[in-house]
Amino acid sequence: MDPIRVLVVDDSVVVRKIVTDVLSSDPAIEVVGTAVNGRLALVKLDALKPDLVTMDIEMPEMNGIEAVRAIRARRDRVPIVMFSTLTERGAAATLDALSAGANDYVTKPANVGSVAQSMESVREQLIPKIKALTGRPVGLGAARPVAAPVAPRPPAPRSAPHKAPAVLVIGSSTGGPEALARVLPALPAALPVPVLLVQHMPPVFTRQFAQRLDRLSALRVVEAADGSPLLPGTVHLAPGDHHLTVRGTGRGATTVLSQGPPENFCRPAVDPLFRSAVTAYDGAVLAVVLTGMGSDGRSGAGAVRDAGGTVVVQDQATSVVWGMPGAVASAGLADEVLPLDRVAEAITRHLGRAVPGIPPQPAPLIHATGAPR
Repeated sequence: MDPIRVLVVDDSVVVRKIVTDVLSSDPAIEVVGTAVNGRLALVKLDALKPDLVTMDIEMPEMNGIEAVRAIRARRDRVPIVMFSTLTERGAAATLDALSAGANDYVTKPANVGSVAQSMESVREQLIPKIKALTGRPVGLGAARPVAAPVAPRPPAPRSAPHKAPAVLVIGSSTGGPEALARVLPALPAALPVPVLLVQHMPPVFTRQFAQRLDRLSALRVVEAADGSPLLPGTVHLAPGDHHLTVRGTGRGATTVLSQGPPENFCRPAVDPLFRSAVTAYDGAVLAVVLTGMGSDGRSGAGAVRDAGGTVVVQDQATSVVWGMPGAVASAGLADEVLPLDRVAEAITRHLGRAVPGIPPQPAPLIHATGAPR
């Protein structure tokens, strides 16, 4: 099987060398070229036709955000992974790049003076994302073609009576920032339940992301703090490097932040949030799993359904990576599998009896599926 062809774009000689050496060490990946700025990247994109591009943000002549916009303006859907610094400025620029059409990002090695540490950081972060975005098996040397559409299993029989949702919990990862930027603004300000959200994202980034979602949405969106009361119409986004869970108290549910061990290699992780919501709300949970790598959210979705809650996941056709939602759907734990543009409608439908002006509607009888893009 042909290797994944990667174009590396960065104005730093050191970073280009580190990234090229790391990627070339994997037999499933071939670095077919490098470029020192976005303008040269556009030329080489046409000549080399890579399967994926890694893109620095700050470069002379044409920066990474401008290059992403130029690539997407040509209707070129080649996956793009941004290299970002773990700073306020880097986080803002990365979110701009994702809004412009980049698929994902990794953080630059903090200390390029330590070549071995830098190479290991790039290897751990970048290679799994390259393989996931190009439809190759993560952790295996052999490449395979992009996956064909996978029919989700019908939802398993319920072991508990269905319960009307009292809380909305959402999990996402790769592709999640743009998916959430489409779903949350489509929800009404009068949403009758609180919302808790885990997006796999590092510190600094989550604060910036919460602010952006708050500007886009009628709902109030905040980076979660420890001990906040859960009120209708407020979205609590898990801060980077902290698990977000829920605790029931005599005065109502509150948020809990912790730095317990990572789950599914992630902190924050989706599964702890889902499990805690089931306990705090006695199973009256609406859980949504959007695009993302891995299987985080699968066991939590099982807990939601076992307790009488409802699970909705994004379909394969509209997911950047159908890992997390696919894991839930293929386990028979999804009540609905829907295109991204129907997820907000599904949320308001499940909550419809309590939302003024939104009449309840019957759930669709058919799971919507499609081919991956």
